[in-house]
Amino acid sequence: MSDFDDITTAHLRQRLNETRRPVDPTDVILPIGSDEWPYRLKQWLIGTLKPAGVLIPVIERESTGLSLLLTQRSAALKHHAGQVSFPGGRWEPNDTDIVATALRETHEEVGIAPGDITVIGYMSPMPTITGYAVTPVIGVVCADIELHLDRTEVEYAFEVPLPFLMNPDNQKMVERDVEGTAVVMAEYHYDDQRIWGATAFIIQEFIKIIEKE
Repeated sequence: MSDFDDITTAHLRQRLNETRRPVDPTDVILPIGSDEWPYRLKQWLIGTLKPAGVLIPVIERESTGLSLLLTQRSAALKHHAGQVSFPGGRWEPNDTDIVATALRETHEEVGIAPGDITVIGYMSPMPTITGYAVTPVIGVVCADIELHLDRTEVEYAFEVPLPFLMNPDNQKMVERDVEGTAVVMAEYHYDDQRIWGATAFIIQEFIKIIEKE
């Protein structure tokens, strides 16, 4: 799909219609190019992973079209402090499945109740360097929703237009050192926000699903 500005929630529903929630939330996929990584690095990334779920909140506005809601994590957190991420967190024993995890964590972090989210698709679990297998859940959220941030976890929330993320000119490939191995990863820079790491990888994979013919 080349007309980035014309994409709607109807397009997303069509692209995501055949996706299913993962049977095993720890059965992760690795990024493109990972076949060239050292065996030790790949085994470290897909070792004993703890399941986690995040929500990709999609908001449709009449004036600007579709956007994704992201958060700036609190600098006081133990993991991924100060980074940009989607709302979400680790699976808890009371969660019925990994989708429930994503919805619960979203409610706790930004105040969007599960009843205000329409789940329209799922993605495969992805590993993080902190030992989690993260399952992204895609959900549509009303444009007039009022956020209530948990300041112990979230500094603030912001939106990024989906057409901006879909435009390949806005994707930068950078090299990072991961456990002594140079790994090429994507980044997005929107206004003053740097979107990188697992969040950028999730966005990459999300866009692949959208653009798949």
